[in-house]
Amino acid sequence: MTETVVLRVRTSASADRVRQAVTDAGELSTWLAEHAEVRLPDRFVFWGRYTPEGDEPHQTVQHADDRSLRFGWRVGGEDTTVELSWAAQDGDTVVTLSQTHFAGWEAAVAETGVLGQLYTYWALSLANLVDHVEGRPLTPKVDFSSSEMRAEVVIGAPVEAVARSLVESEQYSRWFGAKIDIEAWEGGRVAMGGFDATPEPAKVLEFVPGERMCVDWGGMVATWELAESGGGTRLTFVQSGFDADKPPYGAWAGWLSGVGELRRYHELADWRPIWLRPDVPGLPEGMLTGG
Repeated sequence: MTETVVLRVRTSASADRVRQAVTDAGELSTWLAEHAEVRLPDRFVFWGRYTPEGDEPHQTVQHADDRSLRFGWRVGGEDTTVELSWAAQDGDTVVTLSQTHFAGWEAAVAETGVLGQLYTYWALSLANLVDHVEGRPLTPKVDFSSSEMRAEVVIGAPVEAVARSLVESEQYSRWFGAKIDIEAWEGGRVAMGGFDATPEPAKVLEFVPGERMCVDWGGMVATWELAESGGGTRLTFVQSGFDADKPPYGAWAGWLSGVGELRRYHELADWRPIWLRPDVPGLPEGMLTGG
């Protein structure tokens, strides 16, 4: 049985600004996709390298007005429905996105198909939408045409501060929005959801304090490196050791969406999470830390 997943973010930008970013083809091709065409109320399509199964457009408009957009998207062999809405709330604009045919949390973690990758695909897309309408640099997108997973960003904070936020469980859980336990030493363990909820945690293969950490997640190795860059920190992140015929695009998108929030966490004096509590069928109790 499939269900509907719902994500929510907040931005200081106005609802009109969000509407423009969502319904203008030029802006869509900045924060969402490689290519986009929009002629509402009849046409809203996006495709290209940064879209799952993005060889050509697969979207059809179902409804559009000044507050929402609903479209069908043929993806993963299913006719899914996506709805985007934006509304002023408590001085912010809350953007809500839902998509049908979500196969559940376990399928998303296992990446049993493209439908399992859409939760983190949209998480990264919404994080970039918020940064776009607030005039901030975007986080690199997932290239669904490539099996190379390497990205770099510059964070406006000292290396020491960024390093602590990547290895201290409490800090990491705060900016990432999900509980994580970390043993920051070679041979240590890392567990998304915490050690108590994770019978087989990941293993730290290499750790150089303030410089580098390499973690084996089982079927995939994740490595981050830090270096000073003009008073800030250059973060380089690589995923490797996976089956090149089945790249873990969902895990990559999940990390990249987190990187967007990591940058905000360090760079904004009045930082608060952009994320409001989502509705994710099958999500383990206690996984999320915010919302």
